[in-house]
Amino acid sequence: MSSLLLFGILIILFILSVPIAIALGLASVLFLAFTADIPLISLPQRLFASLDSFPLMAAPFFILAGKLMEHGGISERLVDFAKSLVGQMKGGLAHVAIISCMFFAALSGSAAATTAAIGSLLIPAMVKAGYDRNFATALHSAAGTTGIVIPPSVPLVLYGVSAGVSVSGLFIAGILPGIMIGLSLMVVAFIISAVKGYGSDLERTNFKKIWSSFKRASLALIMPIIILGGIYGGIFTPTEASVVAVVYGFIVGVFVYKKIKFKEMREILVSSVITTSVVLFIISTAGFFGMVLTREQVPHNVAQFITELDVSPIIVLLIINLVLLAVGTFMETIASIIILTPILLPVALSLGMDPIHFGIIMIVNLSIGLITPPVGVSLFIGARVGNTTYEKLVKAIIPFLIVLIINVLIISFVPVLSTGLLR
Repeated sequence: MSSLLLFGILIILFILSVPIAIALGLASVLFLAFTADIPLISLPQRLFASLDSFPLMAAPFFILAGKLMEHGGISERLVDFAKSLVGQMKGGLAHVAIISCMFFAALSGSAAATTAAIGSLLIPAMVKAGYDRNFATALHSAAGTTGIVIPPSVPLVLYGVSAGVSVSGLFIAGILPGIMIGLSLMVVAFIISAVKGYGSDLERTNFKKIWSSFKRASLALIMPIIILGGIYGGIFTPTEASVVAVVYGFIVGVFVYKKIKFKEMREILVSSVITTSVVLFIISTAGFFGMVLTREQVPHNVAQFITELDVSPIIVLLIINLVLLAVGTFMETIASIIILTPILLPVALSLGMDPIHFGIIMIVNLSIGLITPPVGVSLFIGARVGNTTYEKLVKAIIPFLIVLIINVLIISFVPVLSTGLLR
C-alpha cells in the first residue's frame, strides 16, 4: 500500500509538469517524510552516493566527445563516404542518411546528436532532390535512435552501472542489434521510395570514388575501431576509452580537419557541461528513488507477482516489452533506465535471461520511445532541424515505428543476436 502512495505522489508531480529529476527527488522526500523516520541530513549523502561510480564517469566524457564530433567536420565526411557506398540505390539519399546515422552513432553515442548532426546536412538535400520533407525528417529521427544502441552508448553505460554488469560486454552486445535496426530501416526506406517514386538521386559510383571518400573519412572511421578495439583488447576500460575519445575528437576537429576554432570550444564545453549536469541530476534523484523502491521491496514484489502468473515465459517477456515501450513514450531514457532496471531485471533473471541480453532489450525499447508520442524527444529535434511540425511527423514516423517494434521482438526472442559476439 505504501508503494502506491509513492507512485501516486510521482504521478501527481508528472501531471503538474514538474521536471522529471525534481519529481523523482521530491516524491522520494515526501514519501519518506510521511512514512519513515529518516533524518533529512542523510538525503544529500544518498544523492551523491548515486553518482559515486567509476564506470559512470564515462558518461560526461562520451557526451563531450559527441559534441566534438558534431562540430568537428566529421559528419560531412561520413555523409560523403555513405553517398559513395549506397547513393546509387533506389531512394539513394534515404540510404545515405541511415548509413551516415549509423556511422555517426558509433562516434557520438547520442540519438539527439545523431539526428541533429546528420539531419541538418541531409534533410535539405533530400527535399531539394524531391523527397517529401516529412518523410526525410521522420527517417532521420528514426535512424538517429541507433545512436543509443550502437556502441559506445551513454545509456548502455548507465544500464551497466545500474545492473552491475560489464559495460564492455554491453558494447559488444549492441553491435549486431544496431546493425540489424539500420538495415531494417533501409528496407522500409527502399519500399517507400519505390512507392513514392524516389529514384536514384546520385550519380553512379566506382571504386575510385569510394576509395577517395574513404580516405577523407578515414580518421572518423578509425575512431570507433580505436575506442572499441582498446576496450575489447583490454588496453583500457570504457571510462578510460571515453577520455581517449575526447582527446582524439579534439585533435581531429581542431588540428586535422580544422573545423573547430578555439573560440568555439567555450560553446562546446558549456553545452557539454549543461547536458552532463542534467544527466547526473536525473541519475542522482533516480538513484535516490530507486533506493526508496528497494526499501519498500517494490522490485521483489513485482518480480514475485510476475513470476507467479500462470503464463508462459514468452508472455512474461511480452509484458516486459510492453511496459518498457509504454514507459519510453513519456519518460526520459536515462530516468527510465535508473528506475526500471532494479524493478525488471530480477524478473528477467528469474526467466533465466542473460542480464546483458536484457540490457539490449531495454535500450532498444526505450530508443523507440524517442520517436513515439507524446514525448518523442527525437521527433521534436527532427521537427526543428527539418523545418516541419511535430504533428506532421507523427504520421510519417508510423512505418518506422512498426519495423522498430518488429526488431524489438526479434532481439527479445533471438538472444544470440545480443550474446553471440560475446561467446
